[in-house]
Amino acid sequence: MPEPLHTAMVLAAGLGTRMRPLTDHVPKPLVEVGGRPLIEYTLALLEQAGVGRIVVNASYRAEQMRDYFARRLTGEVMLSYEEERLETGGGIAHALPLLGDVAFYALNSDVILCNGSTQPALARMAAAWEPQRMDGLLLVVPKEKATGYEGAGDFFLEEGVLRRRGEAASAPYVFTGTQILHPRLFAGCPRGAFSLNLIYDGQRDAQGRLPNFGALVHDGAWLHVGDPKGKEVAEGMLERVCA
Repeated sequence: MPEPLHTAMVLAAGLGTRMRPLTDHVPKPLVEVGGRPLIEYTLALLEQAGVGRIVVNASYRAEQMRDYFARRLTGEVMLSYEEERLETGGGIAHALPLLGDVAFYALNSDVILCNGSTQPALARMAAAWEPQRMDGLLLVVPKEKATGYEGAGDFFLEEGVLRRRGEAASAPYVFTGTQILHPRLFAGCPRGAFSLNLIYDGQRDAQGRLPNFGALVHDGAWLHVGDPKGKEVAEGMLERVCA
């Protein structure tokens, strides 16, 4: 029986530029979607999974994030402050002293991940996680099921192994922003700001595959809330797909 994961990182330090004007005076994670702050959908997943320690990074309007979590009555949430935004990889590396030395969930705060018809998404991930074989596990969704996403896709999935899109015009799977990572991935990483793409690229083989990463295809809805239009679409679907 796989050991449950008890720690998580929620990436929440972005400027929310594409969500303007809603983010002119409030950080994107606190923009209300369906009557609750966007970040609450992510926190609810983690709390449902029994995650006891949640680290949230904050930079833009960090004082509002601090005040929000000071008022929040449930769960243990710690803020990792960034004087200058450190991007996804740098933000996690900066927070490692709070995360510890065991594998952790890492989730974006600008998506809504709805559980599928079998078991909760994070429980599926924990069951698929093989710490002796994997350095990371990415949750992906077929591009045609990625609501609010307009990109070219991120990955191919070939015999259970992920391959980055690279120079291809498109790829069939989109990264959901939900993953399990082991701290050893960040050994020797640069100081300051850098993208998690640097970590993924450092794990590629000659064919662009990520042999040390597992992949799991999400079996529920996934809503990308990147801009006001995405927010509107998500609000129109929430009751139907995330009930």
